[in-house]
Amino acid sequence: MYKAVVLKGELMTIKRTKCQDYIKKISHKKIEPPPVVDSYSCKKLIDDVFLSYNAGRLREACRIYSDKMLASDCVVGVALSGALTPAGLGMSCLVPLIEAGFIDWIVSTGANIYHDTHFALGMELHQSRPGLDDHQLKAHQVIRIYDIVFDYENLLGTDLFFRQLSRGEAFQKTMGTAEFHNLAGKYLSAHEEKTKNVGKSFLAAAYRAGVPVFTSSPGDSSIGMNLAALQLEGNGLAINPLLDVNQSAAIVYEAKTTGKSGVLIFGGGSPKNFILQTEPQIQEVLGLEEKGHDYFIQFTDARPDTGGLSGATPQEAMTWGKVDESQLPDTVTAYVDSTIAMPLLSLYAQQSCKPRKLRRLMDKLPELTDKITKIYLSNKKKNGSD
Repeated sequence: MYKAVVLKGELMTIKRTKCQDYIKKISHKKIEPPPVVDSYSCKKLIDDVFLSYNAGRLREACRIYSDKMLASDCVVGVALSGALTPAGLGMSCLVPLIEAGFIDWIVSTGANIYHDTHFALGMELHQSRPGLDDHQLKAHQVIRIYDIVFDYENLLGTDLFFRQLSRGEAFQKTMGTAEFHNLAGKYLSAHEEKTKNVGKSFLAAAYRAGVPVFTSSPGDSSIGMNLAALQLEGNGLAINPLLDVNQSAAIVYEAKTTGKSGVLIFGGGSPKNFILQTEPQIQEVLGLEEKGHDYFIQFTDARPDTGGLSGATPQEAMTWGKVDESQLPDTVTAYVDSTIAMPLLSLYAQQSCKPRKLRRLMDKLPELTDKITKIYLSNKKKNGSD
């Protein structure tokens, strides 16, 4: 095949090579975006203009989430790390996603839940700027998270809320973090309704929607610090994180035996490991036949070459059984700040998909955990294994 080109004012004919045929084979489309105009929706902007580099990976993430993870047969787990709720992302993004049925279960740092509670209780956080005089902030009892500032009294008031709440009769037992957060969300939801402040807390929204919220490191937050102080008083509440391991594995096992499982990871750290370790728990430890999560999306600033879990790629996760090897084309890592990615992904999904029926997995946790327990014990007895 031949084509005509203009070179130095002369019309020349050159032979088309195999290279050009191969480019067509691997190309999504030619890079020729239209002008960006004020009539663009978020979805059209991302589809038409977010073409390459991490913009391209963000586009891929939006499409996998909307086209595949939000299918009716896929259970969506979300991992949250980094100071997302202080920046308002709980009320702006997580609440709408939960209410639309686009999030089925959550693993969060305790800090995100703690700061989320400020908003439910009517406390204020403020935009500021980085580079403030921290000595002056300390002198005025102002707390800073980069360019967010708030009154030290927010901490004291939120500490008091969790201590008073956890002294209640309903809390005087051993429980996992999902049950603890569900109970806390119940009281926060009631407070939101009483103060006509509904929609400020993702934990309250999770309670209303029956979405389990786990914390992978329950002692590593101000909530855990307050619960530890209550133990010194002889309080009957005890958090058992091992319950979380089996309950989260039960959610994923049920998802994979009835459909598919997808994980959406903002940041990295302990929540990322916890949401992904469900598959090794099922396969390696419980000895049940499984292949890994079907879909994997991560937004992170962590590099893979340092060896940390936060930067580990889905390809690496596949070697542990965390991601289904055959599903690697449906995985993507975008090196984008979560505070940029979450609003764009949230709006893209809502402009692309209709709300899904709520799964209310929190209500089903005892049943799902009992089911995986019986299967595990039956196989163990049958195989005579340790």
